[in-house]
Amino acid sequence: MAWRLSRRQGLAMGVWTAAAVPFSASAQPAHADPLPSWNDGPAKRSIMTFVGRVTREGPDFVPSARRIAVFDNDGTLWVEQPIYAQLAFALDRVRALAPQHPEWRAAQPFKAILEGDTSGFLATGEKGALELIMATHAGMTTTQFAATVADWLASARDGRFHRPYTELTYQPMLELLRFLRASGFKTFIVTGGGVEFVRVFSERVYAIPPEQVIGSSIVTRFVMEPDGKPVLEREARINFIDDGPGKPVGINQFIGRRPILAFGNSDGDREMLEWTSAGDAPSLVGLVHHTDAAREWAYDRRSGVGRLDKALNEANRKGWLVVDMKRDWWEIFAFKG
Repeated sequence: MAWRLSRRQGLAMGVWTAAAVPFSASAQPAHADPLPSWNDGPAKRSIMTFVGRVTREGPDFVPSARRIAVFDNDGTLWVEQPIYAQLAFALDRVRALAPQHPEWRAAQPFKAILEGDTSGFLATGEKGALELIMATHAGMTTTQFAATVADWLASARDGRFHRPYTELTYQPMLELLRFLRASGFKTFIVTGGGVEFVRVFSERVYAIPPEQVIGSSIVTRFVMEPDGKPVLEREARINFIDDGPGKPVGINQFIGRRPILAFGNSDGDREMLEWTSAGDAPSLVGLVHHTDAAREWAYDRRSGVGRLDKALNEANRKGWLVVDMKRDWWEIFAFKG
């Protein structure tokens, strides 16, 4: 299913992946390969060489305080096809809430969703996507939203692999996150998805705490309930879209340092990679190229989800690292079996 509305205007949404065990460098033998799920080749060597350059004394040494690494989430750290996990969440929420909203049976985009009419839903465009998000993500407190997301993640299953979404993380990228942290990097998620959606599982799955997640958001306001309890309420208004040119803006606003390493997988990550590569410190920027239809998915320039077109052209032109999933990854997913 191609859904062009994912990122941009409607997507104060998001998603994600498999239970990660915090990595301890001291627990690994000195000779252990920190990236065992990566095949030996140019991609792995580029990563190892870069980390060595910036962590050893010499002309390219970067102090640990400046070792900032940023990662897109959908399609970079976990699966995003055939639809983003947060979109799947929103669709399931419409079905769950439908008995409380009989008017949805005659109103788009809800009518199409409830009838399983994919074409009808897509025809509602950005307006329909925005209505979907607001109906399923707003009108509740932040605590209530987090609990709803956690309940959904515990029960939802991906349609192709029949696994929880939190098991569909990429093992090579989990290894890379751990390796970077063991090498003095601070790792961040910078996602077009909803910041409060991803924060529900980011620490458990990626060992990335919620304060190191930057994402799209809707307006939230402080409210004092009648019983005197203060809460934060989520309103049906977009606050910030953390995608495309919004990613460098979000990085500057919430991190305050230019990254020296960045990974993405789509045109929505291009500006983040450009921003990272333009700094005065050594940098490494990379794209995950989905080329393995047998083990995961194969898509790029024509995909409605995670389109990789202009960013791939720029990577080829500027010599950015392009990780070929089929060629460079020995294993794909974190789950076994």
